[in-house]
Amino acid sequence: MTEQHMIQLLQKRGVTVEQISEIVFKLQKPYNDHLTEQECTDSVMAVLAKREVQYTLYTGIALDELAEKKLLPEPLQSILEADEPLFGVDETLALGIVHVYGMIGLTSFGYLDKEKMGIIRTLNDDKSSVHVFLDDLICGLAAAASARIAHQNEHAPDYSSKLRLD
Repeated sequence: MTEQHMIQLLQKRGVTVEQISEIVFKLQKPYNDHLTEQECTDSVMAVLAKREVQYTLYTGIALDELAEKKLLPEPLQSILEADEPLFGVDETLALGIVHVYGMIGLTSFGYLDKEKMGIIRTLNDDKSSVHVFLDDLICGLAAAASARIAHQNEHAPDYSSKLRLD
């Protein structure tokens, strides 16, 4: 498995790295005047390179595809077809991507899950396909890539000079 496999899998489901990068840029630009869209793309790719993330994407996308083909056992099939609001397993799976990058990733995930910007909204509103897991996985991926940028921001304030070792 490589990032290229993930890109192809996402594209097959209607999602591009650029669409995810746009979300990352919107999340981080207010906190980083020097941020470029390329840095956002690089961050998405770095998150996609993690094997744990790849396994999570494969799992969620496979469940969406099985639901589209009506191959899941009941009542799971009906729950996914209805995108049952109390299901929660989709968010739980996506949080596995986010936890690598700490609280900023977690809060960004919650924000994206509520606001549903860009491709996340498109997936959520698409009634012709099942994207119960994918919309949340994209939230997780964008939140993780955003948090990764925040953690690496060389222009962030440095408080080490205030450290007292008494």
